[in-house]
Amino acid sequence: MRPIHHVTPLLRSTPLTRRHGAEVWLKLESAQPSGSFKLRGMGRACQAAVASGASGLVSSSGGNAGYAVAYAGRQLGVPVTVVVPRRTATRTRELIASEGAEVIVEGEVWDEAHAHALQIASDRGGAVIHPFDQPEVWEGHASLIEEVAAQLPPPGAVVVSVGGGGLMCGVLRGMHAVGWGQVPLLAVETHGAASYAAALRAGHPVTLPTIDSLALTLGAKRVCDRAVAWAKQHPVEPWQCDDAAAVRSCGRFLDDHRVLVEPSCGAALASVYDHAPPLQDRSVLLVVCGGASVTRAQLEGWERGTRSSSEPPAP
Repeated sequence: MRPIHHVTPLLRSTPLTRRHGAEVWLKLESAQPSGSFKLRGMGRACQAAVASGASGLVSSSGGNAGYAVAYAGRQLGVPVTVVVPRRTATRTRELIASEGAEVIVEGEVWDEAHAHALQIASDRGGAVIHPFDQPEVWEGHASLIEEVAAQLPPPGAVVVSVGGGGLMCGVLRGMHAVGWGQVPLLAVETHGAASYAAALRAGHPVTLPTIDSLALTLGAKRVCDRAVAWAKQHPVEPWQCDDAAAVRSCGRFLDDHRVLVEPSCGAALASVYDHAPPLQDRSVLLVVCGGASVTRAQLEGWERGTRSSSEPPAP
C-alpha cells in the first residue's frame, strides 16, 4: 500500500543549534497535509481497516488525530465519524468537517469522547481508529525515524512530546528498527497533562484526575500500556515544562523558522529553548509534531494569558 502520509523535511536548525551548543535537527511533521505527525499512524491504521473490509471509520480525538482520520477517510473513499470533547476548538471541528467527516461533540476531555466513540461504533458499525493505542498506529509513526535514519547518523538524543504515548511508541519502534536502541529519548509533557511521568513514578499507567493545560492535544488522562513498557526496554527520560514555556517556545519557533505550531509541540521545543538538563552536550533530533488548529491570533492570546498568569501579584 502506498502511504497516505508525506515524507517530511529534515532540517538542521541554526538558531536552536546556536542556543543549545550542539547540533539540533528538526523533523518537520508540521508539513504533513493534515498539519501533524498523526497522519502517519492514522493513515496506516485507516488503510489496514479498509483493507480488512471496513466500510466506515470511527475515531476520537482532541483534534489532530481526528483531522488525520478524516483526511485519510476521504482519500480512501469511506465515511468517517470523529468524536471530540467540548474543549476542542471550533476551528479544529471545522477542519475535521471540511474533509467530509461527521463531527460529534461529547465530554469535557478526550477520555470521555473516546468512550462515546466506542458506543457509536458498537451501535452503527465501523472500524474504531484509536488515536494512540493501536499497533498499526505505532507502525505508521515508526516511518518517521526510518526517513531520518536514511539521512542522519544516530543523534545524541531524540525529543518527542507525549500525550497518550502513540508517537513515542512509534518513534521507539522505529529507533530499534534502524539500530538506534541506545539513543536516549526525552519524553516531554506539560505539568498539567503529565500522565506519562505519573505512570513512570507508579510503575504502571495511572489515570490523572483532570487535565489542566493549554496543550489540549496532550490531554490523555492515561497513557497506553505500551508506552510505559518501553521505559523498561529503552533509555527514556521524562521531562515537563509549564504552559508558559510551551507557548513561549511556539513564538520563538515561529520567529526562528516561520512555522506555527501548537503548545503541545511547543512543549518539546521548550526542552531545547530552555536547556533541559538531560540534553546537555548532546546532539538532538526533535520531532516537530505540528498541530493543525493553531492560529496566530490564538498564539498571541496564549502569550498574553500565560505571561499575565506567570507574573507575580502586585504588592
